[in-house]
Amino acid sequence: MAAAAAAVPLRVCHQEIVKFDLEIKAAVQDIRDCPGPLSALTELNAAVKEKFRQLRGRIQELEQMAKEQDKESEKQALLREVENHKKQMLSNQAAWRKANLACKIAIDNSEKDQLLQGRDILRQRKTTKESLAESASNITESLMGISRMMSQQVQQSEETVQTLANSSRTILEANEEFKSMSGTIQLGRKLITKYNRRELTDKLLIFLALALFLATVLYILKKRLFPFL
Repeated sequence: MAAAAAAVPLRVCHQEIVKFDLEIKAAVQDIRDCPGPLSALTELNAAVKEKFRQLRGRIQELEQMAKEQDKESEKQALLREVENHKKQMLSNQAAWRKANLACKIAIDNSEKDQLLQGRDILRQRKTTKESLAESASNITESLMGISRMMSQQVQQSEETVQTLANSSRTILEANEEFKSMSGTIQLGRKLITKYNRRELTDKLLIFLALALFLATVLYILKKRLFPFL
């Protein structure tokens, strides 16, 4: 009856040792795959420590049960099993340390990459600012060039307007002279018509009209061609 009563906690102890061992292996794998940050790694390590504490307690219980066995053969068998569990626990602890080391290295590398990326981003921003400043300078120079061209165009337009104004004045002066000459011609025609009835007088008048016309023409030509005389 004592053996049957002891078999129940012994079996339960075996099951819990196997369960804690599997949970520790899974937790160690989680640590190995942990991408960070360090706070997440700390939480995983705290959980693993608790599993190791529980596993160590069950192994000690199993060892105590082995020492209480009446049969030497069963006692030695349980002690060998306890030794195997201790070796497995040490192996898990070594794997735990390696997983922590690998995880910390991965987190450090990740933080270094982030720092480098931050520097690259700052460098790119600086380059972008320099490019924008250069572009702004080029745009300013282009606008100044356009302003100079527009100023030249305005000056040329003013000169063209002035030339047109001078030409208009010259045309108006010539038009006035032509009007004056046309009036003289009309006056000559009237004189010729008026005195056409009288032959001698008319001839004289015609001669005078022609002379007046020629004199007018010569006067205009003189004024136009030889203004300094």
